Amino acid sequence: MSKRVTIRDIARMAGVSVTTVSQVLNGKGKRFSKTTRERIMKLRDQYQYVPDFHARSLIMRENINTIGVLVPNVSEAFFGSFVEGVQQVARQEKLIPLIFSANRDPKLEKHYLEQMVERSIDGLIIASARMTTEMINQALINRDIPYILFDRNYDQEGARVQTDDYHGGQLAARHLVELGHQKFLYLGVKNITENFKQRLAGFKSVLLAHGRHFDEEKDVLRADLSCRGGYEAARAVAASGATAVFAANDEMAIGLLRGLRELKVRVPEDISVIGYDDISLDEYVYPKLTTIHQPIFDLGVGATKILLDRIHNQHRDETVESFPVRLVCRESTGPCHMV
Repeated sequence: MSKRVTIRDIARMAGVSVTTVSQVLNGKGKRFSKTTRERIMKLRDQYQYVPDFHARSLIMRENINTIGVLVPNVSEAFFGSFVEGVQQVARQEKLIPLIFSANRDPKLEKHYLEQMVERSIDGLIIASARMTTEMINQALINRDIPYILFDRNYDQEGARVQTDDYHGGQLAARHLVELGHQKFLYLGVKNITENFKQRLAGFKSVLLAHGRHFDEEKDVLRADLSCRGGYEAARAVAASGATAVFAANDEMAIGLLRGLRELKVRVPEDISVIGYDDISLDEYVYPKLTTIHQPIFDLGVGATKILLDRIHNQHRDETVESFPVRLVCRESTGPCHMV
C-alpha cells in the first residue's frame, strides 16, 4: 500500500472490527484469541502502522489534551528552557504540546494562533509581547479555549505567569552601585516591550536614589535582542565612557563580552557587565556572566499547571502567579563580597 495504513485497513485485513484492533494494540485485548492478537500485531509491524491520535480518542473515548505554545523564538536559550518546563508537565499529564516559534514576526504569530484554534486545541500558552488580549480574544471568538499569558505581556488582562522585572532592574543597579561605579549604560532593545521598560525603570530608580546621574536620552543604547546585537554594540559601549553596563538580557550581554574582548577592553577591570535571565551559557563564557536570575524552567511548569486548571475549571478566576528574581554574582562585575 502506498498510502498511509489506517486502523480500518488493519481491521479489514485481519477480518475483525476496528474496536478489536484498537483494544489489541492498546494492550486491552486479552479476551481475544492468541491467533487474533498475533495476526493484528503482525499486520501492524508489516505495514508499520502508527495510530492516529484523534481517531483513537474517538474510538476509545479517551480525552487526549493538546496544548499550543507560542513563543517568539525557540532557538533562544531562554525560551528553550521555558519550553522544557512546559514539556515536563506535558509528559506527566499525558498532554501533547505543539510548539510554535514565530521568529518575532507578528504576522506569523497571528497565523500560528489561527492554525491552533482551527485544530481544536484544548489550551494555549502565549509568550508573545505583541499579542494583546484583544487580538487573542478576536482569534478565539466563539471558541471557549483557555489561555495563559507569559510575563512579556503582563500588562494585558488575563491569567499569566510573570516575574518582577522592575525589582530585577533594581537588583542590577544596586549591585553596580555597591561596587562603586559612577557612570552607567543600559543596553536595551530597539522594539521595547513592557518587561524591558520595567527593567530600565527599576535600574534608573536605584541609580537616582543613590545620587548617580542617569539620562535615558544619553545613557541608553539600543540594539537587536541577540548575541549579534550585543556584539555590534561593543564599539559604542566602549566609547561611552561608562564603567558599568546593564544588558537587557543575557544573549546581548554575551555578545557584548565578545565584542569588548576584541576591542581589548577588559571585563570587569575596564567595564563591568551584568545581564538578565541566567541562561545556561552564562557559566561557560569568559568571564562568567553576572546576571539577574529568572526561574525560566519553573515559569514553563507554572504556566502549564495553571493552563490545566483552566482547561478543567472553565469558570475559574483569572490567576496570576509571580516568580522571584535574584542576583547571581559571577566574574563579569568583579568582586561580589559587597553584595
